Amino acid sequence: MVSKNIKELKILQVFLKALFRVPRFKLFISFSAFFAFMFILLFVTCKTTPVIPQSFMQEEKFVPLEKGASVYLFADVTKARPVLDLLPIAELKDEQTSQLLDKTGMAVAALFPESSGKRFQLAAWGNYPSFGAGFGFTFNKNWKSMRSSSGSYWYSAAGKLSIALTSKQAFAAASLNNTPLEPRTTSSDLQAEIPEGFNAFRAGSPLSCWLIDPDKTITRVFQNAGIPVQIPVQQLFINIFPLESGYEAVLRFQLENQQYARGMAAMLNVARVFMSEDSGLIFGTLLFANTPVQKDNSLEIKTGVLNDKEMLEVFSMFFGI
Repeated sequence: MVSKNIKELKILQVFLKALFRVPRFKLFISFSAFFAFMFILLFVTCKTTPVIPQSFMQEEKFVPLEKGASVYLFADVTKARPVLDLLPIAELKDEQTSQLLDKTGMAVAALFPESSGKRFQLAAWGNYPSFGAGFGFTFNKNWKSMRSSSGSYWYSAAGKLSIALTSKQAFAAASLNNTPLEPRTTSSDLQAEIPEGFNAFRAGSPLSCWLIDPDKTITRVFQNAGIPVQIPVQQLFINIFPLESGYEAVLRFQLENQQYARGMAAMLNVARVFMSEDSGLIFGTLLFANTPVQKDNSLEIKTGVLNDKEMLEVFSMFFGI
């Protein structure tokens, strides 16, 4: 019993040290803020991760995050770890963050444009030390208890970060200003609607996302590759799969109508003649490794096998990381 108490005391000491460290955020890297939040959640040594069913949120019409983000991301954390560990974010390299990821089964995140005044919002499902976290927040002057229509939460003015935590769920929101944001979004009127076809598209993928109004991003990507065209892409879905030899992505472009989809397919097929997968450019591996497949007003492209460097280029290309 004495040894057990000593062990628990050591755990508490580690917990307090971790809590009183103020995470640093980089405003230009939303993912960095996202994982900084994860860092401060780890306070106990429980390693049990809940089993998240394959059908997780498959029937949902809304994601529990606010409207207005530029990217919405779904992650099966256990299966997506090779990709998450690859990201060049300091917080991910931390031992405690790694242990916290072991506690998380599924996470959904929203990354907002700077014009919104928000940075990110997160909802995660796992086994979390809610009692210990609440105890720690209470005795940390950097955190203030707040109340809202959706319930109580903790707010740090230093990190501009709001956190709500239960034993099975964690919520967070971060802003670019000093106005606290509610971490939970419970009203469907405020929640982002999951695009039609996205749930079916992401089935079986450990890491998936959709981009809102991606036409500017796609146009920039094509222009950087020397293809000066403007493509009216309404939505872009992306699945990422870790492989033994690297990574593979599937991109689905949703266009206004079938005519636009046929036109984009024809353009890509012509471009493949001049820019192959062996061209040495990420654009070739990304879009020209395989023939695009059209289905109604969508166009689906399977990339070639991407190495670590190329995968990072993909994140930079579409998310600005």
